[in-house]
Amino acid sequence: MLKKVLVESKLKSNMAIEVQTRDHKFIIDQPKAGGGDDLGPTPLEFFFSSLAGCIGSIALIIAKQRRFELRACNVKVEGELDTDVLMGKSCDARAGFQWMKAYVEIDADMTDQEKKDFLHEIDARCPISDNMQNTTKVEFELVD
Repeated sequence: MLKKVLVESKLKSNMAIEVQTRDHKFIIDQPKAGGGDDLGPTPLEFFFSSLAGCIGSIALIIAKQRRFELRACNVKVEGELDTDVLMGKSCDARAGFQWMKAYVEIDADMTDQEKKDFLHEIDARCPISDNMQNTTKVEFELVD
């Protein structure tokens, strides 16, 4: 079954961008040091938040499907990118992250090997992880 996801955004004041999806609105912004008003996370922080949230969501789905108690699934995501590219100062590197790593803490009645297998299944079923690890065509279309 295919599911369509839709997000719309509008530029607001300064560097702030208002995003709407379904009945939810939120602000993406830049820190004050980056010229914004720090009204919300940056696009890069939202990108990592998507992965962390997907890992937690998929972990809960699997736990419910298998009927076991998942007491906690805490995720920390970090990565590094060359900001000279996004600032237009260089085109020698990729604009995207050079590396990313998700640190996942699982609190459940499982052995270490079972936790590793569980994490592997989470990764295999996570659409965000899949899109980060595999090329998905992105098209840009100018509209009036």
